Amino acid sequence: MGTANIRDILTCFSPSLDFFAISSGDGRIKIWDTVKGQVQTEFADIVSMEKESSFNKPGGHLSMDYTCMKWLSCDRKKKRKIGTSLLVLGTGSGDFLALDVSAGHLKWRFSDCHPGGVNAISFPSHGSFIYTAGADGLVCKIDSMSGNLLHKFKASTKAISSLSISSDGKILATATSQLKVFNCLDDKKLQKFTGHPGAVRCMVFSEDGRHVLSSAVGDRHVAVWKLDGSKKKSACCSLAMDHPAVFLDSYNIKSGAANDAGLGVLAISEIGVCYFWHGKSFEELHNGKPTKIFASLDEKIMKKHKETMHSIFSAKLQSIGTSGSGHMFVAYGLLIKPSFEKVMVQPGEDIRLKSSLDGILLPFSQSRKSKQASKTQSQVTALDRANAEGALLPLPMILDQVGVETGIKPTVSKDVIGTQAEDEVTICMEDQLRSLGIISSDNDLLPPSILDAKILKRISADASVPQKKMKAAVLSMEPHDAYNFLKALVAAWQSRSSLGTHVLPWICCILVNHNEFVTSQEPLTPLLDSMNKLTKSKGVALNSLLQLSGRLQLVMAQIGKADNKKSPTSTLEGQMNDSEDDEVDEVMYGIDESQTSSDGDD
Repeated sequence: MGTANIRDILTCFSPSLDFFAISSGDGRIKIWDTVKGQVQTEFADIVSMEKESSFNKPGGHLSMDYTCMKWLSCDRKKKRKIGTSLLVLGTGSGDFLALDVSAGHLKWRFSDCHPGGVNAISFPSHGSFIYTAGADGLVCKIDSMSGNLLHKFKASTKAISSLSISSDGKILATATSQLKVFNCLDDKKLQKFTGHPGAVRCMVFSEDGRHVLSSAVGDRHVAVWKLDGSKKKSACCSLAMDHPAVFLDSYNIKSGAANDAGLGVLAISEIGVCYFWHGKSFEELHNGKPTKIFASLDEKIMKKHKETMHSIFSAKLQSIGTSGSGHMFVAYGLLIKPSFEKVMVQPGEDIRLKSSLDGILLPFSQSRKSKQASKTQSQVTALDRANAEGALLPLPMILDQVGVETGIKPTVSKDVIGTQAEDEVTICMEDQLRSLGIISSDNDLLPPSILDAKILKRISADASVPQKKMKAAVLSMEPHDAYNFLKALVAAWQSRSSLGTHVLPWICCILVNHNEFVTSQEPLTPLLDSMNKLTKSKGVALNSLLQLSGRLQLVMAQIGKADNKKSPTSTLEGQMNDSEDDEVDEVMYGIDESQTSSDGDD
């Protein structure tokens, strides 16, 4: 989740603003690609060089305690080479190290650079060497490519909390609660400033090297100090803030005369709010209202998720016009998923940066759980082997010959049976399955849009059609329509064999007249292969069907000849019907003999 205070977070942009490094105090360093918005590299396996003990074993990212971090580039060309883009870090154990971001490994390490801890890092714009300061009051000058110590001197008897060097590398400023300015050539002190009640947390030179900006722990303002060699020790300007600053940046406003150049100041407070001031003079800078830039969620989301605190982690001034408007590049959002944006600032207009919910683990509220529970109750749960234990099996239903869902055989009188037609009493299995919805009905076998008589020019595909008329209808179809029609015919023949008499001639006609198109579609839809298998399966039983058909014709002919010889009267036919009805009652409905005899006597 977010944090309400960012003073313990180390951040820095690469000189080209293409990458952003961040460390949240757990020893991990993540390098984010500001263009793609994703993690480029992560350093987490750097081992501390402290002496190993039973309580402190080196290894893993938690063994490193980073106190300061800067990003320098030794190559001023746009094309970044391996070994020229370095992320330099100081540790609480006094080590100073450089990480090669391009190669993704440790380049060099200066062990025990400042006993008691490295507190500050700074370097000029060319990046040939690096200055460090720490708890021992020393300032060390280190070669950026090799990590070798070039020079060191005693700058204070107290621990140095902040350090900054001018862009040309000629002037160096150190800070405890006092600010001291040194000449880098001979380490001679040039000026001293007092006014901060505590240790200075952040300090930076202006671009032209004529001013120093600083803010101390607990100070709710930014002090601007002028470097003119005078003995004046007080700040020439103070910029008020609501909370103490943790980051400072400045930019010179270009104008016609170099001496009349204005100054733009950027500061980020402990709670992640960015402040921007500008002015052509110290009076205008002091009296001007700052522009605030802050990151936040929508009000509705903030009410539900008050624990998600979005902050601005770092910012870099890119340009400022004479009117006071300018551009800055900002990193904001959450530590787990920061966002990057180029922001245009206008004097006196606060800016709210909308953050997204990416990276937030949203807790489920009780009301949301109840809503989901109500939804699941109305849904059907499929039983599998994991949750089928104890499930009730469905009770079997007994169907009589008429299709009535009951388990008791009804007692029906012979008068009712006599009024029922023969086809109503005996229903085939196919019709029963169709009535239960297990198989489709005859109307569903063929798509009505394909077998419609209007499409076939008023020709019905389920009736006998002359060969010439059938051929004309097939030739009038487009190849694609004929192919779809063929698929529907094959599906109809496969589902209902009784339609073969009317369907097979259409299939043959389409294969003859649209052979090329059907063949071209075969690799995509294996229609011909399924037709071949279907034909073979039905052809195997063809001989048996012919023999059975011949035998049935002979039997039916003998029955018909025997019936023609008989000449029964109407009386005999009535008696026969009564006796047949009685036999049906006895066999099918279980009527006892006493009831049958009484009916006959009546």
